[in-house]
Order: sequence, then structure tokens, then C-alpha cells
Amino acid sequence: MSQDVFTAPGPRDDSEIERALVVVAHPDDADFGSAGTIAAWTEAGIAVTVLLCTRGEQGGFDETPREQMPAIREAEQRAASGALGVTDVRFLDGYRDGWLEPSWELQRDIVRVIRDVRPQRLLIQSPERWYDRIQASHPDHMAAGEAAIRAAYPAAENAFAWPELVQEGLPPWHIGEIWIMAHPRMTHAVDITATYDRKLKALQAHASQTSHMDELDAMLRTWGGAVASGFGLPEGHLAEAFAVTRLN
Repeated sequence: MSQDVFTAPGPRDDSEIERALVVVAHPDDADFGSAGTIAAWTEAGIAVTVLLCTRGEQGGFDETPREQMPAIREAEQRAASGALGVTDVRFLDGYRDGWLEPSWELQRDIVRVIRDVRPQRLLIQSPERWYDRIQASHPDHMAAGEAAIRAAYPAAENAFAWPELVQEGLPPWHIGEIWIMAHPRMTHAVDITATYDRKLKALQAHASQTSHMDELDAMLRTWGGAVASGFGLPEGHLAEAFAVTRLN
């Protein structure tokens, strides 16, 4: 039987989405993988929340004292998200950069945010290792993706998963669709040609991570151009790609 029979429907139109939640492991993860898309969402009137599982204290390329890095990277993320039109940026406490696991505690904390934000669309990192591009499969990224997918289904919509959350005034919530970045099998591309400048500005805001990259603009354009070409977009266009699945 042809696999086409099982082809999943694409994402809903942005006009059908009021709220989106982005869950990632570290500051700058969302911006490298999806800043152009997030900017397009906010321009379409979607309220976007960005949730960081850690403050990325292991990041950086200079002699900045490690104890200063969490505050630096938090400020950078807020500035970067602001460049994309995102004002709701949240950080979880108690999770270490480089030590992230899809623990029950992490899943519960993500469920709490899902039920508070009530997004129709969830954007996460891939829980699957991409062997053709191993750098995209940082263990923390995979852990954040696994915890987020478990939180989305079934926990977020199950009243009997962490009933204390219901007692906190956070009833179950059903997410309509999940977008996954850096997935081995991308199914959907977003043309970010019109929002690329905002993606670049967001990544430049992560100065502790990108200020040493003299070719940042060229690198991002090469990546975005390759994605656009792979999805049949016109020459000169830039794109970001995702695996998209619906939760009916």
C-alpha cells in the first residue's frame, strides 16, 4: 500500500491560531531554528510564548565567569525575542545546561506552562537524533523535545496527570498541532524571506554566542536558501523547515 495514504495533513492556517508556545532547551535555540517563522506568526497576530528549559550557562566562547552567564543569556533571549515581536519569555528554574533529561519534573513543568498559555500550536525541538546533521541533535535539545512531546500528549489534556495542576486552576488543554524543528524528516517549509532581517537581528542579540561569527549573515542565508530550494521555493528565497503533526 502506498505510504501516501497515511500522509498527515499540513498545518492550520495562521488565521486559525491565536496562541503558540515554543519550548526549547537553551537561549538562541528558537532563534537559530525558527526566528523567521516566529516573526511571521507575530505579524499574523499570533501571541507567542517562548519557554526556555535552561539558561544556557555552559554556552559562550570567551572568559566570561560562568556564574554571570545565566543572567547574560536570559537578557539576550529577551532582547532577541523582542526583535521578533515576542514579549512573553519564560525560564524554568532548577535545570542545568548540559544535564537536561526528559524527567517527570520537567514534563510537569512544561504541562503547567501549556495549561497556562493554552496554545493551539506547539513548536519544539526534535526528540529524534538526526544522524546526517548530528550537531542539530544536542542531547539537551532531544531531552527538551522528548519532555515537551510527552507533556503535550497525553499529559496536558489528561485531568488525572498531575491533578495538583487542576487544583492550581490549570485545567486540561488540548493542543491542535505540533511543529518540530531540526527533525530528520521535514514536511513543511515557511518562507522567511520577508522576516529574515528580524531573524538576523534576533541572533545578533545573542552576542555571547554569535559575536565571534563574522560570517553569521552568510551562513544563515546559505542555510535558508538551501531549505527554500529543497522545498521548491523561487531562487533567492529563504525558508525554515519543520515536521508538522496534528493532534485531532
